[in-house]
Amino acid sequence: MEHKAEIVMDPRGGANQSRVRDHNERLVLSLVRRHENLSKAEIAKRSGLSAQTISVIMRALEGDGLLLRGEPQRGKVGQPSIPMRLDPEGVFSIGLKIGRRSADMVLIDFLGNELQSKSITFDYPTPKVLFEFADIGIRDLIEGLPVEHRSRIAGVGIAMPFELWNWAEKIGASESEMADWRAFNFQAELAAATGLPVFVQNDATSACGAELVFGRGTELSDFVYFFVGTFIGGGVVLNNNLFVGPTGNAGAFGAFPTTQEDGSVSTLIDEASVYTLETRMREAGIGDSPLWTNPEDWHSLGKLLDEWIATTAHHLARAAVGSCAMIDFQAAVVDGAFPDDIRKRLVAEIQLEVDKLDTRGIAHPIILEGQVGRGARALGGAGLPLFARYLLDQNVLFKETGEIT
Repeated sequence: MEHKAEIVMDPRGGANQSRVRDHNERLVLSLVRRHENLSKAEIAKRSGLSAQTISVIMRALEGDGLLLRGEPQRGKVGQPSIPMRLDPEGVFSIGLKIGRRSADMVLIDFLGNELQSKSITFDYPTPKVLFEFADIGIRDLIEGLPVEHRSRIAGVGIAMPFELWNWAEKIGASESEMADWRAFNFQAELAAATGLPVFVQNDATSACGAELVFGRGTELSDFVYFFVGTFIGGGVVLNNNLFVGPTGNAGAFGAFPTTQEDGSVSTLIDEASVYTLETRMREAGIGDSPLWTNPEDWHSLGKLLDEWIATTAHHLARAAVGSCAMIDFQAAVVDGAFPDDIRKRLVAEIQLEVDKLDTRGIAHPIILEGQVGRGARALGGAGLPLFARYLLDQNVLFKETGEIT
């Protein structure tokens, strides 16, 4: 049975001074996004802003095409309340996920609904291939929008591993071609080619941001997040905020120490990543292509898959307990670049492993499935321009790289 978390507190901190109107508008939009429909009185109560200030802000946001009026709701006394909601067509955004084996691009509306998508697979990512895919793909996505909507694109958010050149050996890539990433400013080049603001953030951090905004963040205020991609990564959410730390490395779970059965010390990147399954497949003479050519069905892998799930669950359970011993998280959320049924199996196995461990002195960790799925990194990327321009950033994703226009 799935555990349910308590309702989280709403963000507060509004002020009535005109000098912070931009913050107050973001606060109103963020509250409406979280609750889907809110009246003026409800927004005033949740934000701490005066009713007069809320009226002015809502009129402005409605005039800008960001809010829509709902049907009046009549109560027992007084004027009927009018719920407001985000206009899905008020803003659009594009997200690009650059992975070690594939790249995905999505166009979303203001609510985070995916409208269009594109994908590409490769043996390893090179600047030339990825830039061509991004440049052409972005133009195609824009052309797929009605003409009147094309001016409403907030920008492009790129979710990608930092320092890609360091992973050449583990993914069997050409070191010389991967070294090209050192001198290639993908963010600046894409901004110059498209004329759009471009934001960049780590791929796993972006995935955690997507889970915060579009997934479990609506019910959890504090959680540790694991994303099992080619290499495992993750994030930390505290008090409704994505905590990235002073160097941006909070939630870099690849380096998390873990112990093998023989007692030797290893790290999660070598024990709980999809690339370990790829390695086992190659050793068995299968090759890893089925993981990427048929990403929604891994059942043909049989025993290899069963063993990988068991090993990954074993190590993630210890990482979850260790994380919850450090910070009193409400839950550990697990997602990854695998089919939904594999995620369900993995989460169930992790919970079983956690239940075997000695957790005296801490709240027994709850393991939950991520709600966004394998597209979390691309969706998180698409969320970057939205938060930079329209919503409370909640410390989300912009501390390190910001935007280039």
